[in-house]
Amino acid sequence: MEKSAFDLENQNSSIESKIIASLERVSQAFRVLLWNESKEFSLSPIQVQVLVFLLHHSAEKRKVSYLAGEFNVTKATVSDTVKTLDQKSLIKKEYEPHDTRSYIIHLTQKGREIAEQTSLFSKQIQVPIDQLDSEDKENLLLSLLSIIHHLNKAGVITIQRMCFTCRFYKPNHNGQRHFCGLLNTKLADTELRLDCPEHSLKTIE
Repeated sequence: MEKSAFDLENQNSSIESKIIASLERVSQAFRVLLWNESKEFSLSPIQVQVLVFLLHHSAEKRKVSYLAGEFNVTKATVSDTVKTLDQKSLIKKEYEPHDTRSYIIHLTQKGREIAEQTSLFSKQIQVPIDQLDSEDKENLLLSLLSIIHHLNKAGVITIQRMCFTCRFYKPNHNGQRHFCGLLNTKLADTELRLDCPEHSLKTIE
């Protein structure tokens, strides 16, 4: 019978289980920090996440259908979130001329100011990461990218704009470990991206 990573007897004798439990603790920290930040501005966590996403992503990604995939929620949930943000004058809608049901979401000046402030909610998590040496940071990044890539392939999380899922990425090219076909250049481990604006999804894995 498969043992749970949260079974203490198993956890304390398994480094893999300790890593899983540690990641769960970090996820708790993200939730707490996000919730604390959202309360300060009388927003919900998903509303804060949407504002931060709108601040940093291009127009074609600032639509209800894309946001639903990004946050693994229904379109109805995103629509309700957008409606509330609109009522709070934090966003405005730009309807597309060829389809009046579809619109691009823009931040208002007030929305941009709040998004810029709340986007720093994870700064306490960055403190110990900043203190790691370069090799440990590099290994941590590669490990996390591998975990995220697996979860994406397994269908646990959906939209990913990382190098590993991009059609331009080549894991082995003339003896080079990472290569970007779009930039036509090799990539160092530290140059691998989790969220690339030029990402183009692979059609076949």
